[in-house]
Amino acid sequence: MTELREDGYEVVVIGGGAAGLSGALMLARARRSVLVIDGGSPRNAPAEGVHGLLARDGMPPAELLARGRDEVRRYGGHLLDGQVDTVTRDGEGFVVALADGRPVRAARLLVATGLVDELPELPGLRERWGRDVLHCPYCHGWEVRDRPIGVLATGPLSVHQALLFRQWSDDVLFLRHTAPPLTDEQAEQLAARDVRVVEGEVASVEAVADRLVGVRLRDGRLVAREVLAAGPRMVARAGFLAALGLPAVAHPAGVGEHVPADPTGRTAVPGVWVAGNVTDPAAQVGAAAAAGATAAAAINGDLVAEETRRAVEAARSTTRRGGIHE
Repeated sequence: MTELREDGYEVVVIGGGAAGLSGALMLARARRSVLVIDGGSPRNAPAEGVHGLLARDGMPPAELLARGRDEVRRYGGHLLDGQVDTVTRDGEGFVVALADGRPVRAARLLVATGLVDELPELPGLRERWGRDVLHCPYCHGWEVRDRPIGVLATGPLSVHQALLFRQWSDDVLFLRHTAPPLTDEQAEQLAARDVRVVEGEVASVEAVADRLVGVRLRDGRLVAREVLAAGPRMVARAGFLAALGLPAVAHPAGVGEHVPADPTGRTAVPGVWVAGNVTDPAAQVGAAAAAGATAAAAINGDLVAEETRRAVEAARSTTRRGGIHE
């Protein structure tokens, strides 16, 4: 069991993915006492590799996180495998209650817990998620290039998703499923890009010998496909923040829920920053790591400002006492 500092930490980072570890690394290098609490369920665990990350393209997600954890430790950061139960305000700081009952005090919080992908409820889909059922062309498009791709209409961005995947393959079908009828403009866009629309509700995702072979429509037809793109509803892992008055809210794009923040990750609750997919559902690993570093710099600046204010007040108090003594 990890030994925790009895006097607490200047910053507790909740979430040990790319955003959280990047923030922790910056803070540890800034000589802050930092604790990273991670539940060990990264969103990209099913993926074979991280893509689009400069100098680390194709690296397995678990290896990337292991290297990041080692770097945080190298600068004196602490890491704890565990779950956060609640977070409450304690004076100017916070108390983070762990699921095992231990409390941890923190002056500032960086929440980088990511999100949960709520997948369409179709038999066979979940088992293939992150393999040949995908959602992000920038993450997986190169790996499925020139293959028959089906785009399952699941949300307001499905047409956009189909137009994007058309960049990687000449054979893209738009499976309207249960989505509303296409607008004239959407139908014109898909036709112009040679994306054929398939009407009919999808009943299941079909695989043979552990490979996707297509989708079965409700009327029994099999639409042959080697890859299926499906947009999940993305929901921030941030239930514990509600007690601080910081619940997740609907994302403006209609793709799920997130925790709003300014460009540095500062939230509406003083002392709480967010970074990565918990606030930006579309952020890939590189963007999430950059957001963690940006938030860390803002947190350190906030701590420096508070320390300076206290030092000035202490100096003034000393001066006043010295004047009275004389």
